[in-house]
Amino acid sequence: MQIRPYADADWAGVAPIVLDVVRSADTFPYDPDTSVETLRSIWIEQPPGLTVVATDGDTYLGTAKMGANRPRPHDHVATASYMVSRGARGRGVGRALVEHSLDWARAAGFSAIQFNAVAASNVGAVGLYESLGFSVIGTVPQASGTPRTGSSACT
Repeated sequence: MQIRPYADADWAGVAPIVLDVVRSADTFPYDPDTSVETLRSIWIEQPPGLTVVATDGDTYLGTAKMGANRPRPHDHVATASYMVSRGARGRGVGRALVEHSLDWARAAGFSAIQFNAVAASNVGAVGLYESLGFSVIGTVPQASGTPRTGSSACT
């Protein structure tokens, strides 16, 4: 597996992952009816942030975006979001993307990183974050707006 910065030509491989995750409507707060063009503008982080892809040869396994959690003067804390293709889940892609973003945040000079509104039903993501030393700092019942309840903020 290779993790590298996103290039415009990658959208053809990233779009199916983003569409599948968003249309499942159980982990991300994006409207499942959002157009692919709008999702592209939401997902592709502008510098100084970064969007990356995880690939195995020509196969797209996942993607991540990272940047400042809030604008200045609170821009010393980073955030990141991750999407892994359905076929690559459980194979370490998410862990590799999270570790890559942690390394990026350190190198970019951020003093911390937090993950916002992680769906409590996304037990794989919450477990991954906890295995890397993060803690759930709060849960908002029924915040996700889906049949599954709750969202967890990890930091």
